[in-house]
Amino acid sequence: MTKTQRNHIDLPTLIIVLTLMVLSLGVVYSASATWALEKFGESNRLLNSHALKIILGIGALFVGVTLDYRKYRKLTKPALILALLLLVITLVLGGETKGAARWLRVGGIGVQPSEFAKFALLFHLCTLIATKQDLVREFKRGFLPMSIWIGIVTGLVLLQPNFSTGAMIVLISLVMLFIGRARISHLFFIALALAPILLAYVVSAPYRFARFKSFLSGNSGTVNYQLWQGIIGFGSGGLFGLGPGESKQRDLFLPESYGDFVFSIVGEEYGFVGTIFFMGLFLLIMLRGFKIAKYARDEYGRLLAIGITSTITLYAIVNAGVTLGLLPTTGLPMPFVSYGGSSLVFSSFAIGVLLNISAQTDLHPRMTRLPDGVMPVESLQEQSARAT
Repeated sequence: MTKTQRNHIDLPTLIIVLTLMVLSLGVVYSASATWALEKFGESNRLLNSHALKIILGIGALFVGVTLDYRKYRKLTKPALILALLLLVITLVLGGETKGAARWLRVGGIGVQPSEFAKFALLFHLCTLIATKQDLVREFKRGFLPMSIWIGIVTGLVLLQPNFSTGAMIVLISLVMLFIGRARISHLFFIALALAPILLAYVVSAPYRFARFKSFLSGNSGTVNYQLWQGIIGFGSGGLFGLGPGESKQRDLFLPESYGDFVFSIVGEEYGFVGTIFFMGLFLLIMLRGFKIAKYARDEYGRLLAIGITSTITLYAIVNAGVTLGLLPTTGLPMPFVSYGGSSLVFSSFAIGVLLNISAQTDLHPRMTRLPDGVMPVESLQEQSARAT
């Protein structure tokens, strides 16, 4: 006699994410070797650091897999308040890099609180939407309180200043409100309210305004040197690329070649075929994530699955669009591929939560033997089918 157990995680999603992490080792090493040798005298300096961060990311992923996602419902508000506190501390005491206070350093370890705040807000929005349900359509009791949380988090991130992350927080939040069945008129309201604020923010800094004008005018190479060096890399790669480790742009031509513009190195070394392969992996994450959401056991799990999946895929799409000149230049990483710790660790944890949701669905039932005489328990799908 057998029964069905809902305890099998979505292995395709896990394999895809681990594949991206492993591939990133080669890409980051190739992109950073010349710069690391020039600055530190060791070509593998950033590779070693990135490998350590991947190990931490895998650890965070399995923590997310282990913990029942439903337990987060009571923790999302304290976590979001903690994230806001960390953002304030970062503004006051955070280390400044390239004119922006985005990092908190403890014992030599740097953390970007904005990455934590992004996911803390996402988890809390899912909690509020799942709790309020139809009240989300009411402006005063549903939509407005959530908008206030979004506004506070976005405002603190913009003050760092970090326009790219702030804009993505707004975009992801609007997606979640739309999924939560908020009124379209309310979504237009928040979009119209934020548009002049974001525009004024862009104009307030000469370098942001120059990038914006450059994008509208066709991305002049004299204004956006980094972008054009990245595009040259894509052009040099052609269909099949120059080959692993054969990038020319990484030799001190392309700034941040191992970070926000690592996708250009992928295009140069692996060509059009390589870029399609990488983006295909993110497409699979999106498809698997939405399928997990479809099979989720409750509304909270469904919203979390959609939110996590949307965040990862939107970041990948925007990063690729930026490096190709299709979107204004911003400092967003390619998930699981770009060099960096905070984004990698928090994104890995979020994927772990997604896998935990999948383990509690009927998406991958696993059969186990029951003692003779014991009747099997129907799965949720079987019960639903029989009821209808």
